[in-house]
Amino acid sequence: MSFNSKNPFLNNKTFSTAVSRKEEVHQATIIDYNQEMTLSGTINKSIILFLLLTATAMITWWMAFNGMNPMAPTIGGAIIGLILVVIAAFKPQYSAYLAPGYAVFEGLFIGGISAIFEAKYSGIVAQAVGATFVTFMVCLVLYKYKIVKVTEQFKSVVIAATLAIATYYLISWLFSMFTSFVPAHYGSSMMSIGISVFVIIIAALNLFLDFDRIEKGAEQKMPKYMEWYGAMGLMITLVWLYIEFLRLLSKLNSRN
Repeated sequence: MSFNSKNPFLNNKTFSTAVSRKEEVHQATIIDYNQEMTLSGTINKSIILFLLLTATAMITWWMAFNGMNPMAPTIGGAIIGLILVVIAAFKPQYSAYLAPGYAVFEGLFIGGISAIFEAKYSGIVAQAVGATFVTFMVCLVLYKYKIVKVTEQFKSVVIAATLAIATYYLISWLFSMFTSFVPAHYGSSMMSIGISVFVIIIAALNLFLDFDRIEKGAEQKMPKYMEWYGAMGLMITLVWLYIEFLRLLSKLNSRN
């Protein structure tokens, strides 16, 4: 069975190569339930990561609105968070340490970038948080009640769209760094807003893939550390979704 997810962090073979407890049963290995990945365990760890991210986000947020420059911890948090994601992708067995570390440093980045947007557009952060939460809950309900089914064709479409977005962002960034090229998603034109809406839809669809992978991982009785790994991947998708909502809302506000 394939466990492909198009979350950039989860787009690897970790879930398919991790030894499941079901496979260990056939090898006559004694199984301890406490060593298996469970759905409830992954949910609990996702909540822990969310609380850690929120706590550290308040640090750079507080710095920004109290006369201090939050750029150093904001940029540093983004860089270190990315490094921890890359390490976890290759060493998922250390996710129990890497996932909380990611949440802590990514929180510094989120708090700083949120403060920048809030200073320019008052109330935008609350709107983005609300939009992200509502999107998450809607996707969760649609998945739970099988209204949206994660088929292989569904995965293929989301995979292709996600890779296209990543490629477009990378190429646009490189061109804007070394030339006077202005990417289409910059500014507040209707095309730019349309691109943001499209990216948000794809980010939301990635949630379905993450839900499916976590559920299947629990069914296959993957090792316990995969709970942290799965929670970390879900957090990455939510962070991506939140940032895209911030960008969309900022474009809409700038047109007013």
